[in-house]
Amino acid sequence: MLAQEFIRNALVAGSAIAIASGAVGYFVVLRAQVFAGDALSHVAFTGVLAAALAGIDLRVGLFAATIAVALLFAALGDRIRVDDAAIGVVFAWVLGLGVLFLYLFSRGSGGSNGAIAARTLFGSIFSLSGHQTELAAVIAALVVAGIAGISRPLLFATIAPDSAAARGVPVGALGAAFLILLAIDAAEATQAVGALLLLGLIAAPAGAAMRLTAEPRLGLAISVAAALASIWVGVALAYAAPSLPPSSAIIGVAVAIYIAAFAATWGKAF
Repeated sequence: MLAQEFIRNALVAGSAIAIASGAVGYFVVLRAQVFAGDALSHVAFTGVLAAALAGIDLRVGLFAATIAVALLFAALGDRIRVDDAAIGVVFAWVLGLGVLFLYLFSRGSGGSNGAIAARTLFGSIFSLSGHQTELAAVIAALVVAGIAGISRPLLFATIAPDSAAARGVPVGALGAAFLILLAIDAAEATQAVGALLLLGLIAAPAGAAMRLTAEPRLGLAISVAAALASIWVGVALAYAAPSLPPSSAIIGVAVAIYIAAFAATWGKAF
């Protein structure tokens, strides 16, 4: 399996994305911002179609759209987090734009819009090139570095926002910075597992970690390890069963890990 270049690219890029998604996902679940993560993952669909319609690099639209909406979420929220009502309004508006862009693009694309939409929605980890793999590793490293840099004050601001603000912690700025990191991770991971399935890679490993421990450092490590396991096992399953889409296999493993953690802690108090 490892003799195949596309498998090596998938595992390297996927591992980098998994580490970033596991780290970001832990704080997404801890901060109860799963809906925001879901919204940002779907914004990628609109961003890619907007870039295709404009005739520019699809990644420009992908990252620009997710980061712009993350900043919008930060502006609409209070100093702690944006509420679900505001997210829902923006979510509906952005998806409406996506449908419009899909319609406009389909009129002159000669059918290529279907392939672009499918890659955006479901990902294409087996089609990543060497350059895309290197870029994924660099972006993931920047996301992880960003999370590492703000993790302690972000944890304080998440658990006790009033106390953090009283001690001079910039709670609002930290929330905005975190949303930007989430947006970058969502944009990059969309290319591997797709907008429709991305939330599973962000939330399921972190949810499993939350079930298994309340200690932040250990929980963060478990979340990253579970995300990595999802990538490696999912890629192996998809390679062994060619009819199984790799994105579905990856998310299926992530969900299985969460179910196992849930079953192992059934009835325990948290």
